[in-house]
Amino acid sequence: MNNKKTAVIAIGGNALIKDNLRQTVLDQYLAAKEVSRHIARLVKAGWEVVVVHGNGPQVGFVLRRSEIAIDELHPVPLDACVADTQGALGYALQQNLQNHFSRLGINKSVATIITQVEVDLNDPAFQNPVKPIGSFMSHKKALENQAKEGWQIREDAGRGWRRVVASPLPIRIVEEPVIQTLLDAGTVVIAAGGGGIPVALNEDGVLFGVSAVIDKDYASAMLATAVKAELFILSTSVEKVALNYGQPDQQWLDQITSHEARAYLDEGSHFDEGSMAPKIGAAINYLEQGGKKAIITNPENITNAIQGQAGTHVIAQLSTRQKI
Repeated sequence: MNNKKTAVIAIGGNALIKDNLRQTVLDQYLAAKEVSRHIARLVKAGWEVVVVHGNGPQVGFVLRRSEIAIDELHPVPLDACVADTQGALGYALQQNLQNHFSRLGINKSVATIITQVEVDLNDPAFQNPVKPIGSFMSHKKALENQAKEGWQIREDAGRGWRRVVASPLPIRIVEEPVIQTLLDAGTVVIAAGGGGIPVALNEDGVLFGVSAVIDKDYASAMLATAVKAELFILSTSVEKVALNYGQPDQQWLDQITSHEARAYLDEGSHFDEGSMAPKIGAAINYLEQGGKKAIITNPENITNAIQGQAGTHVIAQLSTRQKI
């Protein structure tokens, strides 16, 4: 193991799509360029980094293309969609990181690992699909797709309607030893994209793909624990977490303990399942497994957050905020 400090950074798939008018592959590449710039600054500061990205909108695009082409081409299973987006988004992030490193004089390699993540087929999530994928729709359009395509739909955090699928909890990152080896060698690793390709084991110990989407925040927390990361960064669209978000009594949170975070999460009224709740839950999981600090913030404030000047810091116990 090297002695440098390690950070695991989880970025959302929506961070790579600025708005409904900028969704093309080129648009996403340019968004990845901006996100990668902030990650490169962290590497420049001396951190070893593992990047995990979301892929909800991108998987939705792949699935929709498959559905439209069903009369001429074979359908694409959901696990294969996750694998496809791991490669495509990993490529965009990997190339942009390499270009930023070149400009900053950073002598680092970057590698994208197509990552399988094991789930339990008895997970109750398979009976209650809640994971949003694909683009936002009006209620009318969502009902049309429900009737025509058989989709399960739900409203997503006040932002519109989306398709939902099963989201079982991760129980093992299959490629964890490979990720650790690369990290030990000083490589910046992009892994567990979209939460990982969901797989399960049959009675003979043979892996097979599963039709589900694993939440990338929970998979990131598991990965951060596995590589003994000193810092777990959960990227989102806002600089800090808030209680009563969007309400007159909204309260921004600078620092909370994992115990306080659990209480807020259990209360059920502060954090939506489609947005902040998984990030809070993932931060708690990481800290309860021995992690040191989780920070929730937007990409442009990552450096400031590490300096204690931005973001919501989730810690195992109360202490004076210090630089990591």
